[in-house]
Amino acid sequence: MTLTASGIVSIDRDITLAINSLHTGFTDALWELFSYELTWIPLYIAVGVLLFWRLGWQRALVFVTALLLTFACCEECSTLVKDTVCRVRPCFDQDMLNRGLHTLESGHLYGFFSAHAANAFGFACCSFIGLRTDKHLRYKGYAIGIFIWAALVSISRVFVGKHFVGDILVGAAVGLIIGALWGFLARRFIAFLARRKR
Repeated sequence: MTLTASGIVSIDRDITLAINSLHTGFTDALWELFSYELTWIPLYIAVGVLLFWRLGWQRALVFVTALLLTFACCEECSTLVKDTVCRVRPCFDQDMLNRGLHTLESGHLYGFFSAHAANAFGFACCSFIGLRTDKHLRYKGYAIGIFIWAALVSISRVFVGKHFVGDILVGAAVGLIIGALWGFLARRFIAFLARRKR
């Protein structure tokens, strides 16, 4: 059976409603907390400190710059695609609201793709590549924790009614690509600096 574009959109809408319906008063507060960007400033600072502690100031500075560039690229790509594709967010979609969509937030009219998901997965990917530069530890626990965090931040956007699942999946994929790109470029730059010192 071949899926048409309208069929994929219909499945996306159905899955979004199914996930969004799994809410309670307690989880509403939790998902709003996960969705609020400023909540995670302490995490970003902690990861920055970890990078400086494990890599030394010069290599850490390269990776902090790579993380900032990851955020900037994810934001710019998301804004460009949102304003080009013009896919209305679920919280502004009357059909979704009529079908029982539970909303906790509103915002900009268009939502494809999710900048939250792109930023979270971009940060997770780039920071993990940075910590892998430390040859002494493999940071499997960090990888598991940071990617679970990225997934929770992303899925929170479905629970608050601001994104379809498709927005999240595309955002996560874009974030992984951008985070990997800047992460590996940072590693190459660090290797280049090391060769120059010899």
